[in-house]
Amino acid sequence: MAKTKHKIKQLVEQQHDEVVEIRRHLHANPELSFAEFNTADYIESMLKSMGLTRVRRSATTGVIVELGNQHKPTIYLRADIDALPIKESNEVGYKSTVEGVMHACGHDVHTATLLGVIKVLSQMEAELPYHTVCVFQPGEEKLPGGASLLIKDGLFDQSNQGRMVGNHVHPPLQAGQVGFKSGMYMASADELYLTIKGKGGHGAMPHLTIDPLPIVAEIVQSLQTLVSRYANPSTPTVLTFGKINSVGGATNIIPDTIELQGTFRTFDEKWRFEAHRLIKARIDGICLGYGASANVDIRVGYPTLYNDPVFTEICKSHAIDYLGAEQVIDIPMRTTSEDFAFYSQEVPSCFYRIGTDNPSHDYSSSVHTPSFDVDESCLLTSVGLMSYLAFQA
Repeated sequence: MAKTKHKIKQLVEQQHDEVVEIRRHLHANPELSFAEFNTADYIESMLKSMGLTRVRRSATTGVIVELGNQHKPTIYLRADIDALPIKESNEVGYKSTVEGVMHACGHDVHTATLLGVIKVLSQMEAELPYHTVCVFQPGEEKLPGGASLLIKDGLFDQSNQGRMVGNHVHPPLQAGQVGFKSGMYMASADELYLTIKGKGGHGAMPHLTIDPLPIVAEIVQSLQTLVSRYANPSTPTVLTFGKINSVGGATNIIPDTIELQGTFRTFDEKWRFEAHRLIKARIDGICLGYGASANVDIRVGYPTLYNDPVFTEICKSHAIDYLGAEQVIDIPMRTTSEDFAFYSQEVPSCFYRIGTDNPSHDYSSSVHTPSFDVDESCLLTSVGLMSYLAFQA
């Protein structure tokens, strides 16, 4: 495969400036989850300019394109296309032109990468050993997750499911580096919406009320024991409340109602749903003791992201071949979540990380922040490796 590797690297170098311009166009024109209409049109126009015809829409703003012989085993390559409701603080020529919307999670890099990969593969299509399905997925940042909708829309042919590859920007790694983790990699993520209803009144006469505030305080404290005393210590579990809000109220008014919002994350699907039951039971029990009531809405989000160990090690070995062993890093589990997890529950999958930092210019700002940006040389790595995996994985 030395000849193939050389040709891929040559094509990636030749088109790098164009891929950078694609990324900058996408960055300047972000769209929120499930509203990526202009982005989808732009992707389709790029595919049309490459002369590709096997292109279709899925889940409204998703775009799918096929290359190679459809009777061969299938490999799926995925990019997400949506942006976040964040106001960009970077002062760059490609700064977001949409007020309050920004590609702060690198989906512009992912989309530009996959368009670059398609440009490479389309010039080598006769040599492709697999049926290659490239997936531009909407709505990664918002439940129910665009991945789940594409699956429901028939993404996977049950007679030939194949394998799936995806990547994601990663500021802790330097541009040129990639990171792999076999097995359980990212946590499930469920959203908690609680409403605790008591009986409000004057703050000077609490005996005439059912004060929801101490009830909420007890709930928040008590639920932490679900992690410390019910979860298997070997299974990472996180229960966090990020928002508490009383409805009405003032310094001397006890409110009727308090609302809470939080997140529950873990790496074990059986424990995940057992925890949901325990959360509801614990809240109902505490409220009953005070004479209050509760509405507990647990919105099931993304499942655990599982990197198939055999397939991931294959991808990692090819990354070493393509980039060199010093550029391929072992990375740990993380309790963030990704809707690529839906794919990983369906077919053997590998989701790896692309380094984006550069010590000579600080690109270390975390994703989901107003100052996030990347060293665009990372596109050489992301386009090249994914192209190589389309041949090897």
